[in-house]
Amino acid sequence: MDQDMVVLARVRLLSANRRVVRGAEGLWIYRLLTQVEPEVYGSKLVYVLVEASASPLVRELPERRLALLDEAVEVAKALGTSNPYRAKMLARALAARQRELEGRPAQPLASDGREHRAALQEESQDAHDPVGVGR
Repeated sequence: MDQDMVVLARVRLLSANRRVVRGAEGLWIYRLLTQVEPEVYGSKLVYVLVEASASPLVRELPERRLALLDEAVEVAKALGTSNPYRAKMLARALAARQRELEGRPAQPLASDGREHRAALQEESQDAHDPVGVGR
């Protein structure tokens, strides 16, 4: 990891003077910083990825929208079960991904939905056992 890029990302984040940096700059910042501190920046990356999937820039690019949402789901799943934003961000990413899939013409999916159901089940378990004591 290039430490100069990490410092630059942190400087841009601090100079933005906003809770969440959006758009291409936010994607760059949070993708980079999530590699360094996933529990700190992962939930913001999920938020920005879901938001980017609804951007007019990708309106005519369904594969790109789905790729952004797939990335959001993976980042949310990677958050630790003790992360207070994990369940909310995973639910948001899964819901957006489901809406995207339902809005597309019928195409054979690579998955039969087991992964989606497993993530929903995991989220449900997290809601009942947020600290992961029962595992």
